[in-house]
Formats: sequence, structure tokens, C-alpha cells
Amino acid sequence: MRSLLVRQAALTDLDALAPLFDGYRQFYGQAADLAAARSFLRERFNHGQSVLFLALDAGTPVGFTQLYPSFSSVSLARTFILNDLFVAPGHRRGGVGAGLLAAATEFAKSLGAVRVTLTTDIHNAAAQATYQALGWHRDQAFYVYHFLPDRPQIGAD
Repeated sequence: MRSLLVRQAALTDLDALAPLFDGYRQFYGQAADLAAARSFLRERFNHGQSVLFLALDAGTPVGFTQLYPSFSSVSLARTFILNDLFVAPGHRRGGVGAGLLAAATEFAKSLGAVRVTLTTDIHNAAAQATYQALGWHRDQAFYVYHFLPDRPQIGAD
């Protein structure tokens, strides 16, 4: 029988989180760099810049999600950006992602957040199906724009 536990992570979970975080980055085409992954997560913990949740299956780390706090000026309220969600390949399609999403949204609700926002690759149909099945709604009213300071800007002469 499966024993899935999803809980808020602490700095003491860094050794369990770092390989998952590095796997997440590799999933999105980045080179493996466990030391950089550890350092990045340690900084988030040390500065209170994010909230992480860790999924454990019979004590084995199998997934994580990371929330970044933000605010809505229009709503005068707290929001969260769910920037990272990853489930180890051998543990996908077993409810781990749903458990992580539930923990993240319950946490946001407990703090009175009016919204949790996430983005995903347009080709990641499995993730999109999970989000929709859990009641997430794809935005139809807003376009997302990014400014990338390290890239030449079109029309900038």
C-alpha cells in the first residue's frame, strides 16, 4: 500500500529537495548542476523568499512544488506564483502532483490569498490536463509579456 505524505519543506530538507529541483531544471532543458540547485534553494530558504512543499512516498522524496509570494494591487490582497512543480518520472500519474497542488492551494487559502497563478509549457499536455481536472482555469483575458534584459530588444537601434 502506498504511503504518500505532502508537507511544507524546511531547510533541513535541502538534501531531499536539491536533486528533485535539479531534475525539474533538466526537464526544461537546463544542464545538470546539483550544486547550483542546492545554492538556489538555500537562498530562497535563508531569505524567506519562497515556500516549498515536498512529497514523500514511503519516505522517499518524489516531488516538490515552490510558491513565490506576490500581491494584487487591484484586489489589495496576497497572491502566490506557483513557479515550480515536479514529480520524479517513476512516480508520475499516481496523484503526487495533485497532492502537491492541494497542499500549495490550501496554504495559499490559509493566508487569505485571492489567487495562485502558474504557467506551463504549451506542449505539456499531461500537466495541463491535471490542472484542468483539479479545477484550475486557463486565462482567456490576459496576454503574458516578458522583458528579457540579456537579449537584444526588437526595434532597439
